[in-house]
Amino acid sequence: MAKASVIARSKKTPKYSTRAVLRCFKCGRKRGYIRKFGLCRICFREMAGKGEIPGVTKSSW
Repeated sequence: MAKASVIARSKKTPKYSTRAVLRCFKCGRKRGYIRKFGLCRICFREMAGKGEIPGVTKSSW
């Protein structure tokens, strides 16, 4: 879980566009971010397992 100050700082528009950091909207994690869902890999896996993300199912073969 990222600190509130770090999350607030990342929401501000940066001076240069390359400095923008994409963060998970649920926990604020910046690494392992999935753009399509706006989540980090950990939150994505939790929510997908619970069935909270429509159209995503656990694969098995």
